[in-house]
Amino acid sequence: MTATKPLLPAYWHRPLAAFVLLLAVILAAYWHSAWGMAMTWTRSETYAHGFVVPLITLWLVWRQRAVLAGMVPRPGSLAWLLMAGAAALWLAGDLVAVNAATQLALVALIVLAVPAVLGWQVTRALAFPLAFLFFAVPIGDFLLPRMMEWTADFTVLALRASGIPVYREGLQFIIPSGAWSVVEACSGIRYLIASVTAGCLFAYLSYQSMLKRVVFIGVAIVVPLVANWVRAYLIVLLGHLSGNTLATGVDHLIYGWLFFGLVIGVMFLIGARWVDPPAPAPKAMTLAQADAPRQATWLGLALALVMVLAPYGVHAMLGLTAQTAPVQLAQPQVAAPWTAAAQPPNTWVPMFRHASADLNMGLLDAQGKPTGLHISYYRQQNYERKLISSENVLVFSNDPVWSRVTSGAAAVRLQGQPLQVESAVIRNNTRGMAVGGERFLAWRFYWVHGVFTASDYVGKLQGALGRITGWGDDSAHIVIYAPLSGEMDAKEAEADAAARLQAYLDSQGGALLAALKQTRGRD
Repeated sequence: MTATKPLLPAYWHRPLAAFVLLLAVILAAYWHSAWGMAMTWTRSETYAHGFVVPLITLWLVWRQRAVLAGMVPRPGSLAWLLMAGAAALWLAGDLVAVNAATQLALVALIVLAVPAVLGWQVTRALAFPLAFLFFAVPIGDFLLPRMMEWTADFTVLALRASGIPVYREGLQFIIPSGAWSVVEACSGIRYLIASVTAGCLFAYLSYQSMLKRVVFIGVAIVVPLVANWVRAYLIVLLGHLSGNTLATGVDHLIYGWLFFGLVIGVMFLIGARWVDPPAPAPKAMTLAQADAPRQATWLGLALALVMVLAPYGVHAMLGLTAQTAPVQLAQPQVAAPWTAAAQPPNTWVPMFRHASADLNMGLLDAQGKPTGLHISYYRQQNYERKLISSENVLVFSNDPVWSRVTSGAAAVRLQGQPLQVESAVIRNNTRGMAVGGERFLAWRFYWVHGVFTASDYVGKLQGALGRITGWGDDSAHIVIYAPLSGEMDAKEAEADAAARLQAYLDSQGGALLAALKQTRGRD
């Protein structure tokens, strides 16, 4: 019998053991972030590929075993500093319950564990496998609104170019054969993420030229976008030509995946024509002083462990200032010439989930015109109950009663200070797109860390600052809305409603802020 040659030389054993230990500590310390990521893979078809990304990464690392055998593993300089940055990102994300930030930080810590214990030479050899691991992070929902708009734009444009008349409002449109709506499944985000993930892997395995790799990845980004637009147009066209007997139910999703699979398959077949020959096997290296000093290995591990566990010390201190009392949401006082109405202008409420308390009230201005106010107040926020979330919206895209017709921003004033709010026109669907149907103009913004803003990013930053400074995590989502007059044209009606909403902020803004401060109950 002949002795089996070990996969890695003996001087790899101690650094590799230290790396495995560090990896185990990272996964144990941040298990809830890892578990949340796995749960997203389970319930979302968009991110189901996350299950195979770690396996592909391990296989890519295994392919490099011959290269790694000729390297000397030793802790890389300043790697622990980068781990400190990743740990800080996790802490900031955890303070404001941002899954994307905490999960991105977790993967970054796993990747940075390689240079922290095994060194930068090893990291460079594993650059792509380590980078590929980031595809496991379920991130991309922020692209949904824009991609849905692009899909609607292209579909309507293509239908009109085909001679089919189209009337469009927001993400909904009507053609002679029926009404259609662009929802999340029509955005193409699933196709984009699947194409980019597979495209990056194909480019890495098939090409040695960096230019070829970049070009193919660019194609993998553009092709699914265009393919999804064409898919949406063809589905509507097929439904129109068939009298809505085809491509109107679940089958339109099946047709979509078949079309996407065909397009991506052709893309890979074309890309395969320019495949480069495999790179030559690395030459054997003669190593001097191959074994890294024992002290260096354990020092690198110790520094990395300190960085990994540091956020928990900070988190424990911040937890002492948390506000735990039940929320008693104060109702803003109404000052003349405004008066409180018996009920809100309509039955609509924004789709903000798991608020600690809600307020929905109606008001009348000096002329008796109605205005509505809705407040969703949050305290003791976590990953299920939080103010700023992709799941919190004014109207769900598949809402059977209400639909969002327009979106935009408005420059307003609140207590004499400029404020950029999100503006939207919302329509009651019970009468379809009839011009005389119920519509209203809504302005929405947040109150976080005592600051008014409509920006999700500023809101998250202020929320983190509130936790760090001991102010707490009390925050609110505020919507004021006014019905649009059916006796005016659309622009005049929106201008009239906007003037009414600004008048409310001018007259009642102080009372609104006072009610929020009273609800918080701390100086």
